[in-house]
Amino acid sequence: MTRRTDWPEPPAEDGGSGQRSESAPSTGHGAYTDAEPYDDGPGRRGRTGRRAGRRPGGHQDSAPSSSRAEKGAPPGDPVEQARAICLRLLTGTPRTRAQLAEALRKRGIAEEVAEEVLARFEDVGLINDGAFADAWVESRHHGRGLARRALAQELRTKGVDSAVIEEAVGQVDAEQEEERARELVARKLRSTRGLERDKRLRRLAGMLARKGYSQGLALKVVREALEQEGEDVGELDEEGF
Repeated sequence: MTRRTDWPEPPAEDGGSGQRSESAPSTGHGAYTDAEPYDDGPGRRGRTGRRAGRRPGGHQDSAPSSSRAEKGAPPGDPVEQARAICLRLLTGTPRTRAQLAEALRKRGIAEEVAEEVLARFEDVGLINDGAFADAWVESRHHGRGLARRALAQELRTKGVDSAVIEEAVGQVDAEQEEERARELVARKLRSTRGLERDKRLRRLAGMLARKGYSQGLALKVVREALEQEGEDVGELDEEGF
């Protein structure tokens, strides 16, 4: 099919006032707030040298209804309908290309039309899976304490390319991951006092495992925390945990 050439220009600053085009979605700062099988943990770490100032805002998986998304699009023009759907889904809510493609498919937009619209949105910077993955890792690791394994799995479910995931998860190194695990255990340690030793260890190690930390790291961090409290951890068989 013939590719459209009458697209609007990318959102631009208005005379230095900082105002964006009305058709451009908001991409302000904010933490992801969608429900996930992982929890807890304040804090965040800045990053230099990559995509500065391009962190998307709060994330929600819920999407507007088809009728709302298509409101205002010229009837019978699938390209404009697809464009309107994407703009509304992106307003204040970052999305990956795969998420938008799936939304268009569910609304009956032809694949070739969807590809044309998504390619244009990538060209003007309204879709950026790399920036999405960077912001996701920063928010979910420092805000909720997820380990690299859990972060990668979440990004895969959102259709992010493996190479992009690897680069984004690379923000977190082994030392930072271990330090975050220690912080999580320190926060939960008080609530386990009074329990027998093995039950405490299982509960704390299980909390880390649910956030994607390896068994070896979880047991190491928990044992050290218990020892610092004066708990006699003795010789523990990792197979039992």
